[in-house]
Amino acid sequence: MTYIVNESCIKCKFTDCVEVCPVDCFYEGANMLVIHPDECIDCGVCEPECPVEAIKPDTEPGLEKWLELNRKYSETWPNITSKKEAPEDADKFRDETGKFEKYFIDEPGTGD
Repeated sequence: MTYIVNESCIKCKFTDCVEVCPVDCFYEGANMLVIHPDECIDCGVCEPECPVEAIKPDTEPGLEKWLELNRKYSETWPNITSKKEAPEDADKFRDETGKFEKYFIDEPGTGD
C-alpha cells in the first residue's frame, strides 16, 4: 500500500502534509502535490493533515488513475519538504468536483 494525492488537491495545494512526512516523498506541481509511491513508507501521518481530504490509501477503489498520475509526476516535479502558503483562492475550490478536467496543469511547481 501507498498513499496518493487525488484531485481534491488541485487549486487548493495546502502543504500541511509535507511538513509531517518523515521520508519527504511529496512533489510539487503548479497547482497540486503528488506522492512518490515508491518512496512512501505507508505511515499515514500525512492523511489527517490534509484539510481537503486529498490524500487517500491506494487500496481504496477507483484510485488507479491517481496512483499512475502520482507516479508519473513525482518523477519530474521538484521535491517539497516544507510548508508553504496555500493559494489565496484555495478555499474557493475546496468543495469543487471535476477539478482534474477543468484545472490540472502538468507543469512543475517551484519545490523548496
